[in-house]
Amino acid sequence: MGEPVLGLVGLGTMGANLARNLADHGYATALYDPADGTARRLAAEIGGIAATDTAGLVAALAPPRTLFMMIPAGEAVDQSIFDLLPLLARGDAIVDAGNSLYTDTERRVATCARHGIDFLGFGLSGGADGARHGPSIMAGGGAAVARVAPLFRAIAAKAEDGEPCFSHMGPGGAGHFVKMMHNGIEYALMQLIAEAHQMLRDLAGLTVAERAAVFRGWAAGPAGGFLVECAARVLATDDPETGKPLIDLIEDRAGQKGTGRWAANATLDYGIAAPTLAEAVHARCLTGLKPERVAAAAKLGEPLRTYAGDRAALITDLGGALLAANVVVHAQGFAAMQAAAAEKKWPLDPAAIARVWRAGCIIRSRLLAQIAAAYERVPELANLLLDPALWGVLRAGDGAWRRVVGAAVAHGVPAPAFASALAYCDGYRTQRLWADVIEGQRDLFGSHGFGRIDKPGRHHASWARP
Repeated sequence: MGEPVLGLVGLGTMGANLARNLADHGYATALYDPADGTARRLAAEIGGIAATDTAGLVAALAPPRTLFMMIPAGEAVDQSIFDLLPLLARGDAIVDAGNSLYTDTERRVATCARHGIDFLGFGLSGGADGARHGPSIMAGGGAAVARVAPLFRAIAAKAEDGEPCFSHMGPGGAGHFVKMMHNGIEYALMQLIAEAHQMLRDLAGLTVAERAAVFRGWAAGPAGGFLVECAARVLATDDPETGKPLIDLIEDRAGQKGTGRWAANATLDYGIAAPTLAEAVHARCLTGLKPERVAAAAKLGEPLRTYAGDRAALITDLGGALLAANVVVHAQGFAAMQAAAAEKKWPLDPAAIARVWRAGCIIRSRLLAQIAAAYERVPELANLLLDPALWGVLRAGDGAWRRVVGAAVAHGVPAPAFASALAYCDGYRTQRLWADVIEGQRDLFGSHGFGRIDKPGRHHASWARP
């Protein structure tokens, strides 16, 4: 296979599958993992070179070297950099492909630059299967990205038009920022799907098999995407031990690794309204209160969920609401990326981001082609809701969406993602909102001042006594 083109640090499921993907495309790798024997076994499988330590890994590569890290975010990344820097030479590059916080990436870029080393932050999406057969790759960093781009374009997922799902997002932490926002959107889409499932179960009263059929239908329609397909597969799976639907045996307590929270925090940092991304994180936190919820249900009683409406109509409405809310979730995520790009002077291209998410990544869906087209028509589009085609999707689903949220509220089914997305949509297109009374109160108790509609500047008032 030839000399190794890069050194791979970290051979867990993701790292090992990435090495296999590289081998499939004719690229030899030098491999290192601290777990004894891991590198040797994988090297025997794919024809790579196994190193017993980082010094051996670096020695196996010809300059300029590229070291690719597939290790958990946080201190492990800093420790690996600390171990590698004394072994590298000016012009070498380190690529961090984990879910690192973008501000950590920017700090590491500066640290490595002082040693003449290029530090690149690559966001990879697609999970273990994506690493094996083609991930979506959001590259961040400087000039060294161009040197490694051909290799990563080769192993990236391919969209339906054959375009590789690889794109250079910008310098510094741009790649990891885009991946972080991908995960924030992912959290929100999963929450919408979960809420739709609960309404199918608790309001429509569908069996597990019937729910699976509904999701299969949605997956084949305009709301279709990988996550909807995942839900259909989850609902179609039986537990091999009991023969029962596995969904009925899964505890309703959702895990999280922090990327959704990072995304929600970033929207606040940049002053962007993204309530549905935040609600998805809050919803997972609420599921974590399982013992409290069980006790509260026993003490307070569960909400009334008897539904006497037209169940077939509710199912149809849920499909329309799911598609409309998906548009809003993407609008919130893309607005955050545009705000960050403006402040950080990153050359983020929203159309390129949508295209790179069309295959390989977790949020891939039919909707992304429409989003890419919207930004291709108007590259400086302020918000996806302003695109006529996407607004048409929202208009078509508006009535269904309101009926779904109304039914959820009336029958005690918590639907924070559907409700917050609808409130965002309504708020975004309301000419005069409620901030006037907020500004008045702020001036009354804190003399913060307020703007007036009839004259410029900041103003104070002598407020009436009670």
